[in-house]
Amino acid sequence: MNSIDSIRQDSLHILLQEDKSVQNRLQEICELLQNRIPHYNWVGFYWANHGAKTLHLGTYAGEATDHTVIPFGKGICGQVAESNANFIVPDVQLQTNYIACSVTVKAEIVLPVWFQDENVGQIDIDSHQIDPFTNDDVLFLEWLNEQIAHLLSSELLAAWSNAM
Repeated sequence: MNSIDSIRQDSLHILLQEDKSVQNRLQEICELLQNRIPHYNWVGFYWANHGAKTLHLGTYAGEATDHTVIPFGKGICGQVAESNANFIVPDVQLQTNYIACSVTVKAEIVLPVWFQDENVGQIDIDSHQIDPFTNDDVLFLEWLNEQIAHLLSSELLAAWSNAM
């Protein structure tokens, strides 16, 4: 079994722990990815407040960030909120609409989380390496986001949105 297969199994194990809250399971996912994938130095989820057109930081693993609220369209995450498409930035210094989180961040990947055909949030991953993300990362993260979508509910998303 390769590393990604092992991480996939461990992710499923975490996500299926119904005795834990969704938020706790997502925190464990962030920590798992940050600890087990060497080029995942910061892993977090942002959740959309479509009325305010903002993204709000949920669970994450890595250095603390000042970017807890991001307007749609601003930075990589904000662009994904508008485009509904995966966004890979091999070298953040070459990206014009980038919000610098840390001088150590060299690359970023952001993929939307879909629930009932709506982009409700995203997984955001920063790396301290230039151009570390491959198609394997994209496929794994798309799979992971599909699994996470099974945990979501309209009520949960509304509660998160109202708390923001």
